[in-house]
Amino acid sequence: MPSISIVLPRPGTFAPAGAPKSLPAPSEAAFTATFGSLLPKASYLQTPAGKAAYYSLPPSSAAPTDSTGPTRVLLVHGVQTCAIGLQPLARALSSRFPAAHCVLVELWGHGLSETPVRPHEPALFHGLLLALLDHLGWPDAHFVGYSFGGSTTATFAARFPERVASMVLVAPAGLLRAAQFDDVQRGCLAGGGEAVEDQARAWILEWLEGGRLVVPEDWKERVARGEVVAEAVRDWQIREHAGHVASVVGIFRDGGVMDRHADFASAAKQGIRTRCVLGELDDLCSVRDLQVLGFADVQVVPQVGHGVVRQSVPEVADLIEEFWNRG
Repeated sequence: MPSISIVLPRPGTFAPAGAPKSLPAPSEAAFTATFGSLLPKASYLQTPAGKAAYYSLPPSSAAPTDSTGPTRVLLVHGVQTCAIGLQPLARALSSRFPAAHCVLVELWGHGLSETPVRPHEPALFHGLLLALLDHLGWPDAHFVGYSFGGSTTATFAARFPERVASMVLVAPAGLLRAAQFDDVQRGCLAGGGEAVEDQARAWILEWLEGGRLVVPEDWKERVARGEVVAEAVRDWQIREHAGHVASVVGIFRDGGVMDRHADFASAAKQGIRTRCVLGELDDLCSVRDLQVLGFADVQVVPQVGHGVVRQSVPEVADLIEEFWNRG
């Protein structure tokens, strides 16, 4: 069971003497016993920060030799819902581009990836992406980043543009401003003693959820039908992943969810082909937010909010397919 009272080091600090290097993740058997085998069998890579999981959808053996489109695709999920949340989109893209090797990375503190007892700043996640690209033998990849994964992709592209062949930012985080929160909330972001940390965990989880986490009563039946029930996945990680809550808090505070405008502007200047996809009702990021930072290709999916990546899979896949085919 998780130790939800764990507080990760902040940027510029280190874990206390005797602290573990990383917090373990649940087993794949425990995950599949609950959510089935929608994902391929997990693969793992060991990095200096800890052990991380990823899932590989290899190219189809029946793919024509003259196929066009990307051959190396890396999908980067958001905070809270782990890689299974991008499984429907990954499957859709894999079927449309049978020559592509699609890989879903499992970010630190999520799913089957450990929680490094280190500051959860962008560089920690950049290191994971670099290690995975090197592990796969990929000089670069076409990135699809959702929410926090969109912010991570943009900040990665600003620093390592040679590793990004193109990028699609779906409902990207990163452009919230800490100044928009009130004094109590900013105190939670700053951190403090045990009482402040308890308050911070409760507020951050509720803010990200848009209220109290409610798992649908029929989630097991829906999972049995092959659906991804994100609320059930989030609840399972809170209960079963020793470092998940600590990672979520660390990501929200330090990982790149807020005030990354300069990084996004830098990414936009790198000459990387980029398309942004937003839900019309999403209040996390707007068309104007992205355009003023230099992203001209911003597409909007009508009548959907931040959950666009799961709620409108065909529409998002259409927009990515058209973007890749234009390349």
